[in-house]
Amino acid sequence: MNRLDTILDKDRLDPDDLAVLLGADTPAKQASVLDAAYAVKIREVGPVVYFRGLFELSNLCSKDCLYCGIRRSNQKLERYTIPIDEILSGARWAWEQGYGSVVLQSGERSDPAFVDLITELVTKIRALSHDQLAITLSVGEQSEETYRTWFKSGAERYLLRIETSDPELYRRLHPADHSWERRRDCLRLLHSIGYQLGSGVMIGLPGQSVEQLARDILFFEQERVVMIGMGPFIPHADTPLRDAIRNFAWKRHAQLALALRTIAVTRLYLPDVNIAAATALQALAPNGREQGLMAGANVIMPNLTDPKYRSAYQLYDGKPCVDESATQCRGCLEGRIASLGETIGFGQRGDSRRFLRRNAAGADGAASC
Repeated sequence: MNRLDTILDKDRLDPDDLAVLLGADTPAKQASVLDAAYAVKIREVGPVVYFRGLFELSNLCSKDCLYCGIRRSNQKLERYTIPIDEILSGARWAWEQGYGSVVLQSGERSDPAFVDLITELVTKIRALSHDQLAITLSVGEQSEETYRTWFKSGAERYLLRIETSDPELYRRLHPADHSWERRRDCLRLLHSIGYQLGSGVMIGLPGQSVEQLARDILFFEQERVVMIGMGPFIPHADTPLRDAIRNFAWKRHAQLALALRTIAVTRLYLPDVNIAAATALQALAPNGREQGLMAGANVIMPNLTDPKYRSAYQLYDGKPCVDESATQCRGCLEGRIASLGETIGFGQRGDSRRFLRRNAAGADGAASC
């Protein structure tokens, strides 16, 4: 038995195993890792894909991350904020279609008008769905008071991507006024308030090693992350990192392969978390999201944003499905998921099993982390 097989045969991976699995880059080795992860997924969370209906409600952003298409300094972008009634109409449609959850995502702002906007949306979405729709917020770093206000209003989940657990790599990706420590502290604050905590990283960043990706997975465990959204790094033409990966089209396959291995190794190490098959996977391959599901992911975020706004919310180049309606998106994904022999958890919240087990244990993560 070779080293890879010995690792995959373990009941519980050791931290030192993660980099070995992440580096398994031959077709045969990668297939072994992905197959093992899919088996764990079926055992732990089942062949059910949970939809998170995504609303990209605004591309206004106070941040200036060097890789992001909606960064503050991008002067080529037409800025927008979707009117409240349009978001509420979309949320009602999602509820009536059997979606168990919606996500409100935007650029990062913390001004009072924005805080009030999110509070109103959360309150009204909970009311129109008779408290049936679970609400995830992905709107960045905020104060403790703001996080508590939104939690009391009915938001139960929060996604705040750390982008990398390596502070030095984070500093190379952000201006000097952006703080890795501030972002980590926000994650800890969100957990302490009671949110189902989500985070994630970019995969295949310039200068990133498999050892750093392994530490990212350990970071998820350490910080009690129960929802994980990871995606491949794809350059955006209107950002300082546009030339970070030369001949990117030639490296597309390698980026996708590494992203799939990272999903798989995360599933192997954290078997009962929710993992999203990021839309960015489909930017690298037409069936990228399906490949993500077969690598261990169990969540997909169908875009419910009106197509008239979508082209102005491109964090990376080549974002797929920018011209599809919510109905078209649902129909497409239903067919893709059925082709894998999996089902969609319509009418189900799809809470993280790690979160539920932790709460049932009555301890702060002791039983499942």
